Amino acid sequence: MPIATVNPATGETLRTFDALGPDEIERRLALAVTAFQKHRTTEFGDRAELLDRAASLLEEDQHSIARTMTTEMGKPITAARAEAAKCAKAMHWYAAHAEQLLADENPSTVDVKDFGASRASVHYRPLGVVLAVMPWNFPLWQVVRFAAPALMAGNVGLLKHASNVPQTALYLEELFRRAGYPEGCFQTLLIGSGAVEGVLRDRRVAAATLTGSEPAGRSVAAIAGDEVKKTVLELGGSDPFVVMPSADVERAAQTAVTARVQNNGQSCIAAKRFIVHADVYGDFCEHFTAGMRKLTVGDPMQDSTDIGPLSTAQGRADLEELVDDALRLGATARCGAQRPEKFDQGWYYEPTVLVDVKPEMRIHHEEAFGPVATVYRVADVDEAVSLANDTPFGLSSNVWTRDDAEVSRFTRDLEAGGVFFNGMTASHPALPFGGVKRSGYGRELSGHGIREFCNITTVWHGAEPSASR
Repeated sequence: MPIATVNPATGETLRTFDALGPDEIERRLALAVTAFQKHRTTEFGDRAELLDRAASLLEEDQHSIARTMTTEMGKPITAARAEAAKCAKAMHWYAAHAEQLLADENPSTVDVKDFGASRASVHYRPLGVVLAVMPWNFPLWQVVRFAAPALMAGNVGLLKHASNVPQTALYLEELFRRAGYPEGCFQTLLIGSGAVEGVLRDRRVAAATLTGSEPAGRSVAAIAGDEVKKTVLELGGSDPFVVMPSADVERAAQTAVTARVQNNGQSCIAAKRFIVHADVYGDFCEHFTAGMRKLTVGDPMQDSTDIGPLSTAQGRADLEELVDDALRLGATARCGAQRPEKFDQGWYYEPTVLVDVKPEMRIHHEEAFGPVATVYRVADVDEAVSLANDTPFGLSSNVWTRDDAEVSRFTRDLEAGGVFFNGMTASHPALPFGGVKRSGYGRELSGHGIREFCNITTVWHGAEPSASR
């Protein structure tokens, strides 16, 4: 895939970039190592000052970088501005909390004396150069939620961003440079996917994090495993959105629309499978379908647009294949299931609601990356739990109920990294984020995330000799 900005609203190639050659990659790796030797010894206050400055610059740049994101990957401009604002808030949060999250731990002397120690402590030390392989769908947020904690922990970053968002990737490098970070602390590598293995295998790279597809995750995990390097993976999701009889059905349906089509439906944590109790299935489908029909598909640069184009022509083709397969095997489209007629260019697709979905359909097991929802009818909580877990993914989940017993049951039994009750899944710097099963492993955000790329070091002191008399 060429490294290029291709406007998904028109299909026009706006800018192309040459990939870095071996000599330049080598120069940047060496620069990263030099930067780490300095950055790892800086005080938390100094790191916080740098990150706060970067956050403030991002706030100033909110409107311009939003237009860049929308131009490169098609998200509505209002969502792009919100993404930039969210990134700045997360950076300020880590600047304020990292020192506390990485504070030394001091077990009770009473506990360690039995093991021959006078005292012991646990320290969090940075690993070094961390390679981040990031996707295009949240081109700022995915990077910042790695970079902010990594830099605050004393690590340095190398970013291999998706090839269709090169200008956003270069902006991030420039942002940290403008904030005053020493050269080499955060660098963007404009390289193709074929060059990732060489960088990851380099002995100077200590660890890697990837957000993206399952095949990409398997590849990075295999290479890192061969080199015995730490990885964090956040892969696909096919999140359930369960609605039980005690729920506020109209509010659940309104939230379901947003939960499904956020970021043009191209979000790993977007709700994709709507599992509705038979007692409220009819009401939910009516409200949900009406809400999906009301959405405005259009120019993503317009504030009035709800859904812009999909990011690539191939992405739309993949989505169409899933929908066509389901319709061929007996599913029914309540709305959508086609390209909007009013666009003769760009990679648009109508908001779609599918019912009568069966296990033999691909969309039952595969992630639909676009504004397509599948709605299922279930008889009881047992069937709801079973269907919610009937997926190879386990990123997050949503449950609408006001029954305390059901809250306990879903909390205990849903196979996912998060369970959100009476609301839609969201990420926040104070809460851990990640999945299970084929959605990956490890956690981002919160204290759990900042410690992922730390050497958790035990420091032990032997019993002190008795004073001589």
